[in-house]
Amino acid sequence: LMVAVCLGLTLLSLVPLMFTKDMHISLACLAIGFFFSEMTIGPMWAIPMDIAPDHCGTASGMMNTGSAMAAIVSPVAAGLLIDKFGNWQLPFLVSIVLLAIGVVLSFRMKPQNKFEYGQPAAPLTPGAEPSPVVSK
Repeated sequence: LMVAVCLGLTLLSLVPLMFTKDMHISLACLAIGFFFSEMTIGPMWAIPMDIAPDHCGTASGMMNTGSAMAAIVSPVAAGLLIDKFGNWQLPFLVSIVLLAIGVVLSFRMKPQNKFEYGQPAAPLTPGAEPSPVVSK
């Protein structure tokens, strides 16, 4: 719930950027948005430990890779949008849309549903591990 609330507040703090040209308002909105986006970091890193404690290192590595890729791609994509359309609001609009998607998807996270290892249907080959299944 905290992730959804903070993502939603980040989204709301970016909306005024679409309507203002005042630098001070823009600065305040960006600072507030950054504050709330940073509030999601702790819960997001805790979710893999709740869902798959045996594989939280792998899940955390995947999260880290995804965030690093976003940090590499997003400035280039924002620059391309600004160069192509001459509109500095487009990168913020894309951020608002992605935040809205994040709010919706964060309600689908179910940390109480843990990955469990069931009994395999067929005998395993030596050294193989069973596939994880999500409990309901």
